Amino acid sequence: MRLVRLPLDMAAESVGQLTGQFSRSMPWRSTGRDEQPPTGSGIPVMLVHGLADRASIVSPLQRELRGCGVGSLALASYNVLTPDIRTAARALGEQVELASAQSSGLPVVVIGYSLGGLIARYYVQRLAGDAYVPLVITLATPHGGTATALLAPAHPLLRQLRPGSELLTELAEPAAGCRTRFVAFYSDLDEAVIPAARGRIDHPDLAARNVLVPGVGHLTLPLHQPVVEQVRSLLTAIQQATFGA
Repeated sequence: MRLVRLPLDMAAESVGQLTGQFSRSMPWRSTGRDEQPPTGSGIPVMLVHGLADRASIVSPLQRELRGCGVGSLALASYNVLTPDIRTAARALGEQVELASAQSSGLPVVVIGYSLGGLIARYYVQRLAGDAYVPLVITLATPHGGTATALLAPAHPLLRQLRPGSELLTELAEPAAGCRTRFVAFYSDLDEAVIPAARGRIDHPDLAARNVLVPGVGHLTLPLHQPVVEQVRSLLTAIQQATFGA
């Protein structure tokens, strides 16, 4: 029964407890003491949480990624009462573009967990965000939708995660001009992304690398140490490519 209840739990918890659109007044916003303001010394990184975790997962990841030489690690937050993923992606774009401006025009790396990865992908693929974001890293993101969304209440965001939805059909359209590189981490035991292959990015126009993480669940994948180490390596590499080392 866990597979049936998970999306229902996520929807109920999110609608009842998440608050705030992507913060426009505090563009570099994190939760509590984990805030690391921009320093201008390296590429800024923005993390986007999933549907129901309320930063409980990406905040520990944020701490794990310290010491990669990045300029800042900021956490964006959104409200699931937002009409759809497109609206959230536009709001994310405002924060990314401001982050770049506050960092002397440097590019911004975006790391998205679960739904957050789909929001990030929509921004760079459909809203010209590739001009600002050279790399998107997604963790347990249902790029191809998920069968569990068919069992969920008729919440707008969950409807967009159903296989064949209008939004997913839009993301399958040609994207030959997209310059962003993608790395998608997905698991064969993800309780929320079913079947597991829907956690991959399989698009002929996108520069995407899919990394299978065997034996971990949806909630544990972002903090699985081998995943954290690979993400750290990706951030270090893009820092070196940008600044030389």
